Amino acid sequence: MHTTTRTASTPSTAPATTAAPPSALWAALRWLALLALCGAYLQGGLVKALDFPGAVAEMVHFGMAPAPLFALAVIVLELGCSAMVLLNRFRWLGALALAAFTLMASLLANRFWAVPAAEKFATMNAFFEHVGLAGAFCYVAWVDLQSRRTG
Repeated sequence: MHTTTRTASTPSTAPATTAAPPSALWAALRWLALLALCGAYLQGGLVKALDFPGAVAEMVHFGMAPAPLFALAVIVLELGCSAMVLLNRFRWLGALALAAFTLMASLLANRFWAVPAAEKFATMNAFFEHVGLAGAFCYVAWVDLQSRRTG
């Protein structure tokens, strides 16, 4: 193997290369990122499933009727779609469903335009955090669909 010693006066024409992390490391990091993204939905679904009367009360609070049916649907959606994303089973569909759910829930629960001035900052912040989550889920869906097209 021949190595060339470069000095300040001999510029390199070869591109600098860095070794990419092993694919197993990328796969683990990708899965951990997806777990972090789905974490609130897993936690929310589990809490609602373990305290169904509380989940029903939450639906009543937001004016959703019939509350028990909506509570059950939210539990199934949060847990089922999170599992789809994490287990790569129709990941794109689970991600898009969570994006749509997040936007609808944020429009319902984080109506910063309709709260008193003292609550506006916190509510607006929560609203845009949820918009960001929805955007991240859309990106997950796009990446999944692109990877399926390219092999």
